[in-house]
Amino acid sequence: MELGVARGTVQVAYDRLVGEGYLVARGPAGTFVSDSTPLLRQRPSRDGADGAAGNTATMACFRAMEHDESLALGATGVPPTILQPGYPALDEFPHKVWARLIGRQARRITTLLKPALHGYAPLRDALAGHLNRARGLDVEPSQVFVVPCYASGLELAFTALKLAGEIGRESPSDVWVECPGFPTTAVMVERLNARPCHVPVDQQGINVGMAAQSFRSARVAIVTPSHQSPTGVSLALPRRVALLNWARTNRAWIFEDDYDGEYRFRGHPLPALKALDNADRVIYAGTMSKVMFPGMRIAYIVAPKALVTAFAQASQRAVYGGCPELMQAALAEFIEQGHFSRHIKRMRALYARRRTLLVQALRRHSDKGYSVTLESGGMNLLLDVPEGEDDVELAHRARKAGIEVFSLTAWRKGKAGRRALLLGYTNITSAEQAEAQVTALMRALQPAA
Repeated sequence: MELGVARGTVQVAYDRLVGEGYLVARGPAGTFVSDSTPLLRQRPSRDGADGAAGNTATMACFRAMEHDESLALGATGVPPTILQPGYPALDEFPHKVWARLIGRQARRITTLLKPALHGYAPLRDALAGHLNRARGLDVEPSQVFVVPCYASGLELAFTALKLAGEIGRESPSDVWVECPGFPTTAVMVERLNARPCHVPVDQQGINVGMAAQSFRSARVAIVTPSHQSPTGVSLALPRRVALLNWARTNRAWIFEDDYDGEYRFRGHPLPALKALDNADRVIYAGTMSKVMFPGMRIAYIVAPKALVTAFAQASQRAVYGGCPELMQAALAEFIEQGHFSRHIKRMRALYARRRTLLVQALRRHSDKGYSVTLESGGMNLLLDVPEGEDDVELAHRARKAGIEVFSLTAWRKGKAGRRALLLGYTNITSAEQAEAQVTALMRALQPAA
């Protein structure tokens, strides 16, 4: 009352600080400042060469996999099944607004020409503004490069790093990749003449300490800190600090894939890792496939300021041909007119409800040994399978029955580890549908008689 601030406002502020790791709630004992917070208060030296990360301002093209799940991930022109992970709620997309914007841009001759190499200028400007407002990034439009997809963004980044002499052009460089992690990442790293170093992921995210000890020569780390793909865990604050310190100390680079960072259901979305990066060592990547629709074929990269020239040179060597300017122009208007931020807010609430529907249906089958693991957000969840069951075989049975789900083992280097199925919930539209889908899934998971 002394500050003239409502109790709800204070509670929201505390929830956000706890969610971001700055405070620690200890029940009746109270709420305390995290032990990691002082690290964030260290300021860089005058020349910017030293100091911990301290700026607290606040993913499909190739989809190749080593297992038969590539059939599910790589299918094109096929509508997703209800439980298929990675697809937004296509039934709730604002079709009328989008059609109007596309129609207006289609009447302009300039949007029908060959697209600009770096991306449509108004879209680059709109994306920079959105990232500043929503993800806490201090970004100039010149740092934003539009690409068709996640894999193209990786290729652009690696090409730019090679042009800048930051990684070897001929000899392979070691690259940290998450394990389990999005299979395309390791495949693309190998295609780009680098060596993927598989780093374990636990409840706090990628194990930075283990990686720094085991893969000391690495020059790049590829991470999904907001919602780790596929486990959904968020990278803990101490590990965020450790990762940024590793990059600064070793003059290494972090490729941050923020594929669904907007979708957090408890508290506010966490700030992007790049928002904490005062050494400018983070290359930030986002995609419209998860927020808008997969057929849009628009993603983007935010280059560090020191590498803008190298990224511009790299984009001139790209073989993907850019993204259609018609689509880019419509998206620029969609963002500028506020439709984008409203769509994200609406989808966040919708996905939270749809996740609850699926979880309720799944928990009715807990007596069979299946258990649900929920994280703070994202678009998918993990269903742990009964002890002794093979999740790869279970996923295969489900796909034979026309239910596209993935096994956690297929996203991990090696066979040992947690066994679970990755399910999507964004296209669940009712409790009845959730119950029907789960019943069909459980029936499909049973071994053939």
